[in-house]
Formats: sequence, C-alpha cells, structure tokens
Amino acid sequence: MYAIIKDGGHQYRVEKGQRLRIHLRDVEPGTTLSFENVCLLGGEGSARIGTPFVAGAKVEAKVVTPKVGGVKLYPAFYRVRKHSRKRTGHRQKYTEIEITGIAG
Repeated sequence: MYAIIKDGGHQYRVEKGQRLRIHLRDVEPGTTLSFENVCLLGGEGSARIGTPFVAGAKVEAKVVTPKVGGVKLYPAFYRVRKHSRKRTGHRQKYTEIEITGIAG
C-alpha cells in the first residue's frame, strides 16, 4: 500500500518503512508525526483519490533525525562590464522521518 501526502507545499509518495526528508520541524528524535493531508491511497485494487484529500486517511511517521543538512548550493551573481562577482553558499536543513503506518 502507498499514499501521496501533502506537506509544506510538496507532495510525497510514501510507503511503509520508507525514509523521507521533509521541511525542518522543531521536534525531538523518536517523536511520532501524523499526516492527515492524504491526496491518494493506492495499492491492491483500485486507488482512492481525494477531493482534495481522502476522508479518514492518515499516515503515521517517526522522526529519525531532527536536523539533516542537505546538499550545499553555491548561487553565483555576476554583473557584466562591472567586474563584480559574488558567490555565496547555502545548505538547507531537513527533518528525516520513517513511515510507520498508512491507515485509511
């Protein structure tokens, strides 16, 4: 069984036992999170599609690591004929979770 959940403006396809990185949350390791914004439930048989969300569906997850650093990005700015260059670095922080159950 799989589900498509909506969190923080993004949609994720999740299955039980899968690890996932979501937007940073202020939580402790081992905390249980529940996602009620389930857009689709699929698996055996036909899929249940929500309008916009499936009624009564819920996805449970456990926090594995509260703060994980992502890939470092280097945006560069360059102005033509001004001899001006600027390079900065940015590393987004995420919360890593593990899906423990899909109910619906």
